[in-house]
Amino acid sequence: MTSLFERAMGDAFFDLHPMMQRRFGVGLDSGEACVGTGVMSQIRLGPWWTRPFLQLGRVRNVLIPDGGTDVPFSIENYPYRDPLGRETVTFVREFDVRGQRRRFDATMVAHDGKVLDYLGTHQHLAVDLELRADADGGLRLTSGAQRFYEGPIGFGFPLALSGRADLHEWYDDAAETFRIELEVVNDRFGFLFGYQGAFTCAWEPALDAPDRLKPRRHERRT
Repeated sequence: MTSLFERAMGDAFFDLHPMMQRRFGVGLDSGEACVGTGVMSQIRLGPWWTRPFLQLGRVRNVLIPDGGTDVPFSIENYPYRDPLGRETVTFVREFDVRGQRRRFDATMVAHDGKVLDYLGTHQHLAVDLELRADADGGLRLTSGAQRFYEGPIGFGFPLALSGRADLHEWYDDAAETFRIELEVVNDRFGFLFGYQGAFTCAWEPALDAPDRLKPRRHERRT
């Protein structure tokens, strides 16, 4: 049984901690979904001039415009086959920031031997992902080239105008919890957005995702 992540990482997938292997083994072959709940100890925002972009991203569940500490959150990873026939896994994060519910929607598919991440409610931003295991069995995920799709419009999104995401997720044996750190930086302007937190997971049988987690539009272009 193989997942999107195992196929993309090859033998390096087995360098991950066993709990990380199970978490990123979610897929149609495993027949499992993974639901995590926890707390972000900190959500940080970049300089003041980034706030309008964060608010714009909020409209389609791409960016979180609020910072805070001790923010409850959930992440739901469900496998399903999309209308284009592709195996897909949801990565929908929901945050409760001082009573405001914020969502960050992502769906992942396999493409050219890698994992392609579609962001937002309409999959209008496609991002190439680089994956590797670290020495402690954690997963390092780095975003690469990005393409923007909206209706008939499609173009490569220059990284000079966007951010590069570096995500680190690992399993803490002592605390029996998953830990996560994310930082988004711009090559010229520096830090834009980030968070760090911890969560626990529950697994359940699943071969489809609830409609509330699926994008409103599935993008054919990669």
